[in-house]
Parts: sequence; structure tokens; C-alpha cells
Amino acid sequence: MSNRDVLVFDMDGVLAEVGDSYRESIVQTVLHFTGKTISREAIQEYKNQGGWNNDWALSQKICSDFGVEVSYQQVVDYFVEIFFGDGTNGLILREKWIPRDGLLERLGETFELALFTGRLRSEIAPTVQRFAPEVPFGLVVAADDVMNGKPAPDGLLQIARLRPGVKLWYVGDTVDDARSAESAGVPFIGIAAPDVPLRDEVVALLKQHGAIAVLNDVNEIEEVLSR
Repeated sequence: MSNRDVLVFDMDGVLAEVGDSYRESIVQTVLHFTGKTISREAIQEYKNQGGWNNDWALSQKICSDFGVEVSYQQVVDYFVEIFFGDGTNGLILREKWIPRDGLLERLGETFELALFTGRLRSEIAPTVQRFAPEVPFGLVVAADDVMNGKPAPDGLLQIARLRPGVKLWYVGDTVDDARSAESAGVPFIGIAAPDVPLRDEVVALLKQHGAIAVLNDVNEIEEVLSR
């Protein structure tokens, strides 16, 4: 068992750019059921409120706020259909990998690498296999591995139990990520891309909930970890 510090990554907005996958799936799902278009800035406003880590639940909430009541299962079914498509045309294929070549491999020489994400395991595998099949993520905690999703600290606490006495770090991009780390007593490094909607508000929220640094993207993380 490794006794190195564990560097835990969220996926969306940290390792994978998801504006054209998850965020676009919210837009298209809401449009499908309501006939109305939700802006990316408005989606970010919901995210900044906290408690909306589940994009299916958020899509249902936005539909309701637009005056259209849709069952959770209807939202899930449509969202999944457009997200995965038939394997050749799903919005998941629009994702881009953010870490530059060699970054995760270098970090893996010093840290044990792990994932704690709001994705289901079925949503993690295609992206990791597509972009980073050789990266040794020693521990993976997905949404279907925990009783309570973020902002609850369950995933980080689960990793801590598997690595007793080892320091954890968490890297995320939402207030729910920051609150999860805060509750778990884990140092948090925030990510706020220069083009993220409401960036100043995002940065302030991440710092408010204990971020030791807020970076433009994950490629700046080595400087923080070397301090």
C-alpha cells in the first residue's frame, strides 16, 4: 500500500473540459422539455448556489423553474440518450482533456493519484480510456460509490479510510467540491478557468470555502504543490 500523499481530482472542469458535453446536455435537455434555452451563465448561477452537483437533478429543477414539471426519470433518460448517443455522436465525444502531456505522469511520481467525481462509473471510463489510459488512478470514487454526493464529504472520507494516516489533497472547480473538502478537513485547490461564466464569483466562493489557491487550470498545479 502506498504511503505517499494522495492527490484527488474531480473530473469535470478539472481534467475534462465539459462545456460542450455535460453543460450542453443540460441546455439541450431543458430545451427538449420546455422549449426554452437556458444560458451557460444561468447554469453557473445554479452551480454557485451549491447543492447542484447532479446535472440530472439540476436539469429537472430548471425545467420546473421554467414552469414545466418533468419526472426525474424522464430527465435522466433523455440526458443519457444525448450524452452517450449511439457511441459515435454523443455529446461526451466533445470533451477535451485539460492536462498537458506528462503532467499526470510527473505528479504520479510523487503522489498517489485518485478520482472523486460526481460522474457515475459508466461516465468515467469512456473519458479516461480515451484520453489517459496509462495514468495510474489508484483510487476511484464515483457518484454510485457513495451514499451522499457532493457537497457531502463521503467520497473523500472513503479514500481517507483506505489510506489511513496519509495526507489527501483535493482539486475541484465548484463550490460543492470546496465544501466537500472543507467538511473532510482536506486541503483544497480550486480551478476557475478564465472563460468560466461568473468567474470572479466562482473564485470568491472557492476561497470562502477554504481554497489554498485558485488556478486557471490544472496545468498550474505543480507550483502550488511544490511550495
